[in-house]
Amino acid sequence: MQHAVGSPLPPPHQPGHGPATGWSPAAHHPSAPRPGAVPQGAPPPPAPGFAGGAAPQVQGQGPVAPQAPGQGPATLQLGHGPVPPTPDTTGHVQLPPGGPVAMPSPPQGTAQADTGATTLAVLLIGPAGAGKTSVAKFWAEHRRVPTAHISLDDVREWVRSGFADPQSGWNDHSEAQYRLARRTCGFAARNFLANGISCILDDAVFPDRPVVGLGGWKRHVGPGLLPVVLLPGLEIVLERNAKRSGNRRLTDEEVARIHGRMAGWYGSGLPIIDNSQLDVPATARVLDDVLARAIASPPKW
Repeated sequence: MQHAVGSPLPPPHQPGHGPATGWSPAAHHPSAPRPGAVPQGAPPPPAPGFAGGAAPQVQGQGPVAPQAPGQGPATLQLGHGPVPPTPDTTGHVQLPPGGPVAMPSPPQGTAQADTGATTLAVLLIGPAGAGKTSVAKFWAEHRRVPTAHISLDDVREWVRSGFADPQSGWNDHSEAQYRLARRTCGFAARNFLANGISCILDDAVFPDRPVVGLGGWKRHVGPGLLPVVLLPGLEIVLERNAKRSGNRRLTDEEVARIHGRMAGWYGSGLPIIDNSQLDVPATARVLDDVLARAIASPPKW
């Protein structure tokens, strides 16, 4: 899609592509010798242009006498050998590239998946005030395996000057920034997962709007992404929204409109959690149960 703000967004990174051409591991290793460098402890090679036993000339001075053993350091250095690495030098750590996230393998037999010890990619969906961010943070912080929380709203707000706030109207600028933020979140999730770190993303995905629908998330993260809808009652989201400030606080009319559109997830086949009467820890426990069932029987989306 061509946007008024510039050219179309380039395609996401394809799986299997390695680092950019021309990358050299030696350039990232402080201890790797440079071409032509003298190994530590070896005598320096003769300077070019000097015959076997001829002493070098220094302009304005006479010949420099060769140093005799035991006379201390030389007073003339014609070349520079490699600088030995210090013990605390950090070398380059090669990381696996991120590819599309595959569906986690279901447990053998009738056993329920242990979600606390499984590397997962989760998308938590819900209207403003549903508690997505609070639940996602708590769930990520209390898992037994490394887990990252990626909030699309936070990533969108990385843009400081020129931020296109959707509350001021959905247009080409806000749509382009949303699409870019979603792709950035997907790229981050794929790389975290490739390196053994689970992810939970949160976003207000609408069931009736393809532009901000599930298709983009599936394309950018992979088929193994597990979507779960968090949908408390309208009075709950209104109460929570009233406690917000800044551009995160919406008008009551906007909250009611978004909540009404989110009701379209009923009948979609996605798991839905009504957390109207649940606090954050209890909602996180229900989320684990829902994810265990989703691994055993992945939702169709």
